[in-house]
Amino acid sequence: MEQYIKEKYEKWLKADLPQDLKEQLESLNEEQINDCFYCDLEFGTAGIRGVLGPGSNRLNIYVIRKVSKAFAEFLIQSDPKAKEDGVVISHDNRLYSREFTLESAKMLSSYGIKVYIFDDLRATPELSYAVRKLHAVGGIMITASHNPKEYNGFKVYDREGCQLTPSKIKPYIDIIKTYGSEIDTTFGEADIKGEIVTLGKEIDLDYIEQVESILLNPQLDKKGFKIVFTPQHGTSLEVAKQLFDRLGYEVIYVKEQCVHDPLFGATISPNPEDPRAYILPLEYAKKENADIIMMTDPDADRCGIAFKDSKGEWQLFTGNQTGALLINYVFAQRKLKGLLHENGVLFDSVVTSSFGQKVARSYGIEVESVLTGFKFIGDRIKHYEETKEKVFEFGYEESYGYVLAPFVRDKDSLQALMMVAEMTNYYRLQGKTLDIVYDELQQKHGYHFDKLFSIYFEGQNGKVKMDSIMSGLREHPLSEVSGVKVSYIEDYKTSKVVTPNNVLIRKLDLLSSDMIKYYFEDGSTVAIRPSGTEPKCKFYYGAVGTSSEEVNKKPDLMHQDILKILGL
Repeated sequence: MEQYIKEKYEKWLKADLPQDLKEQLESLNEEQINDCFYCDLEFGTAGIRGVLGPGSNRLNIYVIRKVSKAFAEFLIQSDPKAKEDGVVISHDNRLYSREFTLESAKMLSSYGIKVYIFDDLRATPELSYAVRKLHAVGGIMITASHNPKEYNGFKVYDREGCQLTPSKIKPYIDIIKTYGSEIDTTFGEADIKGEIVTLGKEIDLDYIEQVESILLNPQLDKKGFKIVFTPQHGTSLEVAKQLFDRLGYEVIYVKEQCVHDPLFGATISPNPEDPRAYILPLEYAKKENADIIMMTDPDADRCGIAFKDSKGEWQLFTGNQTGALLINYVFAQRKLKGLLHENGVLFDSVVTSSFGQKVARSYGIEVESVLTGFKFIGDRIKHYEETKEKVFEFGYEESYGYVLAPFVRDKDSLQALMMVAEMTNYYRLQGKTLDIVYDELQQKHGYHFDKLFSIYFEGQNGKVKMDSIMSGLREHPLSEVSGVKVSYIEDYKTSKVVTPNNVLIRKLDLLSSDMIKYYFEDGSTVAIRPSGTEPKCKFYYGAVGTSSEEVNKKPDLMHQDILKILGL
């Protein structure tokens, strides 16, 4: 064990810890001690996330104090109205989420900052809305999104209800770096403590009305249209139920998953991207002869769907497929009703499918791709609100996150739920299932299939391995995969677009990020990047071809070849 790790561990051992942390700490073996203390949790794509437990590389009450203290000092230094305008804090259903919320509130209050906390758990998009509604200086969301039950996390928001972009968050992170051990974190000493205000149902109603306002055909006949819905034990249940009831939908709830269980006891996975999340909802759907399954992840910023297709079988759609369908439906209906702007813009991420872009451009809507992380979409929404150059129409990422109206500046599963329900029912009344509509879109714009593969690299050696993969790809770029040659390469770390022979084509006008994207001669792509929230490397494949049979096979073949090349 390295000396600095040993010193950190011994400091924790001597501290007056809560009994549960003390017992966990004393039970660690040398390998576990190393993993708990070899580094500090860092802010990634969406805040910090970590496994619960003792140590600087785990999430616990001391780490929460440290990052909350730094946020308080950051806000006071950067905004003269921080104390009076206050901070909104919300949380999901995870272990210690309420405790972490109260600890953050206590820390901010000790600096004289007004704090709003909800009376119970609330969804991430409602937190974003509440920050804007209350004109708060910022927000905190205690959540680990769709991660397994062992995790929790901490996300921070600005005045716009948007997660902090790199330039905004840097001074905050710099403050954290000036602190010593999380064990030594002290509270502020303001002469007047900040008021702690509890929020109730009033914000829920305002938010629900905003979600309802985006709908395009809310009065469609819903008779005979059945929805199976699950919140995956998470935060969307109460608000989603109110929305479904107000709009007159017949909804069958997966009752076992409609419990705010921090152990996620009735689901194999709470992640809408994982097919295992649909096992129990599918049982309900088949029994009830439903038309569609919809689910949200635990903090309700992501929305996943499965539906009964034209053959009477159940299909799962990816975030890219659902996104393309939503873009087509929303833009067609807005155009019909005179609501589509001539200078409209759609935002996606650099790892999102090109299919949605083609659909959007067919309606005359411009597309801007940003780095992975919805904060970059929120930031561009604000930019165009200020410059008036373009008007926001739609924003989404391949990871099942959508926003249709900018009263929220983060992914909003409630907006997506309501629009997917309306869209599916609209086509049902025309005698079409979603697979038919999607195939018609592909016949018009070309066949696409996008698939994500992830490889986990746990612990200290895992990060070294991921760094090695990325540096190896930069030193020895891929020139051909599955018999298809590479046309050019985008390296988001060097901000360069180059040929496979490293000849500069142009510069990228985006912030630096550790990602490489390959463009192939047949129009297909693959993007490779380490995750910003989990210990894994992600491989995003975008296959393009002349038939669904062709494109559906491509990602698996390409991935097998790339793994061989990388020696994985």
